[in-house]
Amino acid sequence: MKTARSSQRADCVVIGGGLFGCTIAALLRREHGCSVVVIERESVLMRRASYNNQARVHLGYHYPRSILTGLRSRVNSSRFMREYAECIDDDFTMYYCIVRTMSNVTAAQFQAFCERIGAPLEPAPGPVAAMFESNRIEAVFRAMEPAFNAVKLAGRLADELAIQAIEVLFETEVRRLSPSDAPGARLAVHAENRGTGDAMRIDAQFVFNCTYSNINTILARSGIERIPLKQELAEIALVEVPDEIRGVGVTVMCGPFFSFMPFPPRGLHSFSHVRYTPHHEWHDVVHAIDNQEYMDRVPKHTNFAWMQADARRYMPLVDQFKYKDSLWEVKTVLPQGEIDDSRPILFQRDVGIPGLICVLGGKIDNIYDVDAELVGVLSERPA
Repeated sequence: MKTARSSQRADCVVIGGGLFGCTIAALLRREHGCSVVVIERESVLMRRASYNNQARVHLGYHYPRSILTGLRSRVNSSRFMREYAECIDDDFTMYYCIVRTMSNVTAAQFQAFCERIGAPLEPAPGPVAAMFESNRIEAVFRAMEPAFNAVKLAGRLADELAIQAIEVLFETEVRRLSPSDAPGARLAVHAENRGTGDAMRIDAQFVFNCTYSNINTILARSGIERIPLKQELAEIALVEVPDEIRGVGVTVMCGPFFSFMPFPPRGLHSFSHVRYTPHHEWHDVVHAIDNQEYMDRVPKHTNFAWMQADARRYMPLVDQFKYKDSLWEVKTVLPQGEIDDSRPILFQRDVGIPGLICVLGGKIDNIYDVDAELVGVLSERPA
């Protein structure tokens, strides 16, 4: 079938309508006056990696082996909760538990870390501590860490893009990037509507590749060397918890353990396990595949039974969890995060083609770390 073709111009094209893509697009328009087009493969915003995760607003507790990540989380999360207050669910209590053996930190080390980054922490009440197996758990602490509602957040971001008059091309896939021959542009984005097959071209000064697990897919299609990234097919189980812990979240650390907490969009709890949430892994520099397409077609079988069997050894109430569903996504891991469990942000400029920027963050509040980077990038714009 012959497809229609169209072309247009923009200062910036943002590929990916997740939290990072939408926020960067809004910043480019609001703070820097750029004309912006957002290209999103799905039919709505924030329905891939921005939705398919544990929805934790990190306040630093999770990173006792990376003081920088902990500190940045404290700073960024405060801003995130202030700006998106209506999207935050803090109607539950989070508890952090330190395991006696196989943990990378002791209870004393965890307390010292939290004190150092200014994260509130106190011993859990006796009835709560009694829910855990004391021969396996060294200490239980009460923390302050909420969740975010990805559906509400998507609505808020959609409203902001509309207010800023930013065009969003839904159900559109970028086929490749190339240097542009148009005056005043550096890149050409070649895309296609997934429903109609209509082809389009957008010429721009800058392109922001914010496609998370598919960053390297776009680079490979464009003949650009891939960035060393590890991918994991990850499962977050969604469960009903017993009434005693309906208003509770628990994170057991620091090692091959588990976590559960409210998942606001579904009225359930998410349940993950360091050992059983990843089903398998691969490296983009070795396996050049379309990671989103792979995730959609690969057979998926839940590891919930394995998660539950291990977690009940530490908290017997886990035996009463009722499995309902699973969230599946390809999780992308930067090499540095493998070493110290940190969550650095990737902001790589001029990747293969001048003006192409690849952006990847390991958690939602990483988004605020891009502000200064955008100023540096846009300083290159012609007067």
